[in-house]
Amino acid sequence: MRKPRDFDSELKALADKAKQLKERRVQQLGELVIATGADATDAETLAGALLVIAETSEAQRKEAWRKRGAAFFQSKARKRVDGPQSQPDGTLPLDGGAASA
Repeated sequence: MRKPRDFDSELKALADKAKQLKERRVQQLGELVIATGADATDAETLAGALLVIAETSEAQRKEAWRKRGAAFFQSKARKRVDGPQSQPDGTLPLDGGAASA
């Protein structure tokens, strides 16, 4: 006879995984804000800009933003080859890649 499934432990494992993914998303958003230099912008201005982006329905404008973002990531990927700024999981370190002595 087959062993019965432990649904409670499976649900807990899924909930833990979901929590880790949410935490990783928040961390990567913070890293993105820092990498783009947007951390020098006050939170209200940054929130306003994000709201405009979310409310925009113009496909051409969104495509232009997407292309600009893709170019940003491609240029960052080339720069990472020169130094050890990126971590093994592909994220940027929170200290901006500064090496400790």
